[in-house]
Amino acid sequence: MCKKLLFYSFFIVCISGFAQNLDSIPLYKKATFSELKENANIYYNKGEYLESLKLNIELLKKGLEEKNNNYIHQGYRNLGYDYLELDDSLQAKESFKKAEKYAKLSKNDTATALSYMDLANAYAELDLDYKKALQYHDKSNSLFEKLKDSAGMADAYYNTILTAMAAKDYKKAYVNILKARKLNRFNKNHFNFIGVDVLTGEYHIEKKNYKLADSYLNKAIIEAKKENLTLELESAYLALSKSLYLQERYDEAYRARLEFDKYLETNLRNVNNAQKETVSAKFQVSEYRKDIEAAELKNQLQAEIVRNKSTLNTILYIISAVLLLLFIIFMLAYRKRKQLVMELRKRNREFLEAKQHAEKMSRSKTEFFSTVSHELRTPLYGVIGLSSILLEDPSLKGHKNDLKSLKFSADYLLALINDVLQINKIDSNKLEEHSTTFHLPDFIEKITASFEYMRLQNRNKLDVTISKKIPKMLQGNTIALSQILMNLVGNACKFTENGQITINISPKKITPEEALLCFYIRDTGIGISEKDQERIFNEFSQVDNENYSYQGTGLGLTIVKKLLAHYNSKINVKSVKGEGSEFWFTLKFNVVEKAATKIEDSLLNKKLLVKKRILIVEDNRINQAVTKKILEKNQVICSIAENGEQAIEQVKKNTFDLVLMDINMPVLNGFEATKKIRMFNSTIPIVALTAVEVEDLRFEIYDSGMNDIIVKPYDMNKFLQVILRNLTAFYSGNMAPQFF
Repeated sequence: MCKKLLFYSFFIVCISGFAQNLDSIPLYKKATFSELKENANIYYNKGEYLESLKLNIELLKKGLEEKNNNYIHQGYRNLGYDYLELDDSLQAKESFKKAEKYAKLSKNDTATALSYMDLANAYAELDLDYKKALQYHDKSNSLFEKLKDSAGMADAYYNTILTAMAAKDYKKAYVNILKARKLNRFNKNHFNFIGVDVLTGEYHIEKKNYKLADSYLNKAIIEAKKENLTLELESAYLALSKSLYLQERYDEAYRARLEFDKYLETNLRNVNNAQKETVSAKFQVSEYRKDIEAAELKNQLQAEIVRNKSTLNTILYIISAVLLLLFIIFMLAYRKRKQLVMELRKRNREFLEAKQHAEKMSRSKTEFFSTVSHELRTPLYGVIGLSSILLEDPSLKGHKNDLKSLKFSADYLLALINDVLQINKIDSNKLEEHSTTFHLPDFIEKITASFEYMRLQNRNKLDVTISKKIPKMLQGNTIALSQILMNLVGNACKFTENGQITINISPKKITPEEALLCFYIRDTGIGISEKDQERIFNEFSQVDNENYSYQGTGLGLTIVKKLLAHYNSKINVKSVKGEGSEFWFTLKFNVVEKAATKIEDSLLNKKLLVKKRILIVEDNRINQAVTKKILEKNQVICSIAENGEQAIEQVKKNTFDLVLMDINMPVLNGFEATKKIRMFNSTIPIVALTAVEVEDLRFEIYDSGMNDIIVKPYDMNKFLQVILRNLTAFYSGNMAPQFF
């Protein structure tokens, strides 16, 4: 199709009234903007592009002088088309881009839409960059549609069809053909309706709809002849000859080709005439371009002067305001300085008092928990011990359920006390590091064994997988690891029925010295909703479930979170309600090549207790009875001392295999009694039997000469194991304090 239709589709030919008087146009420098624009259009349509260029330069200069962004936009747009016809594609594209800039500055949507269309055509014709061209076409079409500008939409659709056909994007071409034809139904006088028929025919040729193509092309030829549009006739006959040839209608195709040649010759003659004018004009373009550059520079300088003047004024205003503000601030600061100093001193005194009060409260809290621990654990020792003994009495089978309930309540209360004390210990930063060497598979086996009853009760399967890459012997805080795993595995067992529980330990990083391990605990239980996944780590928090009612302190996961934070780690959770949960964390351990041999609890034989003489030093009658019954059940010969002095006398007069020493007693406490016993007997095993929190007294216990510690209330098997361990060590000659 004709380039003039492609690039200058919005220029309206206004030859009538001007063509006859073209030679007598008044001096254009005195002309109005509209007069310059109309006369430039006349010269452009006559092919006198140099004259058009001169007028458009004046048009641009007028716009720059008047600072009218809309005029500047139109000036650059017209210059773009002049440069195109003068084969200066670089200047043409630059002019179109400037036209777009000033169209946006003018806030004229129609001008902006035209600029998008101009740039689209430039990219398609000059760079063959159809992708970028179609992007600008889309922007132009959208803006014209928003404005409901039918003439603009017609031109936009028409130019989009041209680019889409050149890019072989026939789908896009067809969509815009439909839009253009819909507009042409109501606007038959619009100049491009014939061109749309020609493009429609070309589209149907590509789709091999030859008869439909012929009808559109013949229609276009008839209308073009009426208007004497030689360019449209040239395009229509070329397309028609192609369609007829593809239909093997060679005679008709030949006649159409002759018509094409005739109009091609006419159009080439016109083009040659225009090109002669173009060649001669190119020598003068550079001079006119200097006028544009001078006008642009002048406009920029004026704008810069205005900006600089405005900036200077603004700076002076700001400096004045800042100086005034600084003076005011200085005066206010000077007046309030003494007041602020006095306020600061007052605040410091209050802070110091608050700090001292907080420290006092912290000490009181620690003392309170220590006292409560002892006062609660002592009677609990009696309740748990007696209920355990009574459960094994055959004569009380009728009260078995009541005794189980009693023991369960006591165990629950003990768990709550221990959890609260553990959290208090973590918060008070009183955690002690107990680094011991352990065999990882055996350690995990002991953890899982403690949940065997719960596993069978809930009909679950429990699998353990330990990577072979992990060293067997490690060194670390087994107490903390045990607490973490016991809480996590305990929750998995508690909240899962007829399901699967998996413990997986995999290496994250292994070196000859250290092992960073990742522990995963998965279950197929009730799961945790997304909203509860943060809340479960709060103190005394439980998972809500309408189908289950679970007993628990709600402190287990809080302890897990705080213990891991103490070791610079964190607990992670992933869960889906009704599908199960997965908890995981990482901890670092030292790698031990060869562990020292030691007496294992699993190797201890309870038969060693038979006929052994043990002295129970305890002031509480109930606790005396409980401890004595447990030992006598294992055929131990027991003696009782109600205070430290009695204990000393009995050890002097009698031979005992082991002493169970309470700490807090009247007359003489356990520490003093032990020190005095060690003065005349350095070998007898003395085991502390206390309800006081161990961490508070561990050093004092071992410093007094005791060999081991049992915390009341205790697990019966662990109680006997500690006694057996010390008896075995005594008879083997390996007497030393046992840290556990």
